[in-house]
Amino acid sequence: MAEITAGMVKELREMTGLGMMECKKALVEANGDLKVAEEQLRIKSGAKASKAASRVAAEGVVSAYIANDGKTGSVAEVNCETDFVAKNEDFIAFAKNVAETVARNNPADLDALSGMAIVNGSGSVEETRKALIMKLGENVSIRRFERYATTTGKLSSYLHGSKIGVLLNYTGGDDALGRDICMHIAASKPKSVDASGVNPEEIATERRIAIEKAREGGKPEAMLEKIAEGTVQKFLKEVTLLGQVFVKAEDGKQTIEQLLKSKGATVNAFRMFVVGEGIEKKVEDYAAEVAAAAAAAKG
Repeated sequence: MAEITAGMVKELREMTGLGMMECKKALVEANGDLKVAEEQLRIKSGAKASKAASRVAAEGVVSAYIANDGKTGSVAEVNCETDFVAKNEDFIAFAKNVAETVARNNPADLDALSGMAIVNGSGSVEETRKALIMKLGENVSIRRFERYATTTGKLSSYLHGSKIGVLLNYTGGDDALGRDICMHIAASKPKSVDASGVNPEEIATERRIAIEKAREGGKPEAMLEKIAEGTVQKFLKEVTLLGQVFVKAEDGKQTIEQLLKSKGATVNAFRMFVVGEGIEKKVEDYAAEVAAAAAAAKG
């Protein structure tokens, strides 16, 4: 039998919104398998799919850069250890320069970026990063970046504070439309432009859960597939950009697809970064540290 830790129970609670005892029981029954436990709880209780369970907070900023011609741009996430350093002017300037370096020089990956000369500075990106570590006394890392270059469309970006960044590649429409779409993405966090970009495993999971819920609800076997298909289509509308209702829709019904059509525009691609997404952040138990230090002093 796998050990069920408090951390596992906490994570499952965050994913499902259900009580501690329900989550612990589900983990026991699933022999510690978090994914299996989540599926079973969703089948039994109707809990919704987890949306932000993997988005464990970590520190840093997201920065974006678009060239003056609006044809080339990038978004990058740079991490540090504390929120204090994330607000430091030198750290923020480094992140901005990293994004601009990516846009201008088109690195193939993080290793290639590290060896490039950083814009608005001297030395390479890696040399600048190491110098910043020495100055700030914290680890600084470039986690990821995305770069778009277009000849037929244009780019737009949006930063929600410094924690969420969106880069959009679109065709048609004006600058205001591009910014509205970026802001919608930051608020609604779609997984992809349309259904073709959604992980097939996620769709299969939604279908499987829908069938089991309908079966447990006493629905006839002949209806299960139809019910599941309806559930999957609803899921896809919720997680794809084109299927989502525009956050600024005056009638509360207009979808992004309808909005784009009314403007003669299309979305080619987008990328959104959320600071710390998927990073496990160490939880400090300062009380325990003090107690341990006191015990050591007595000994």
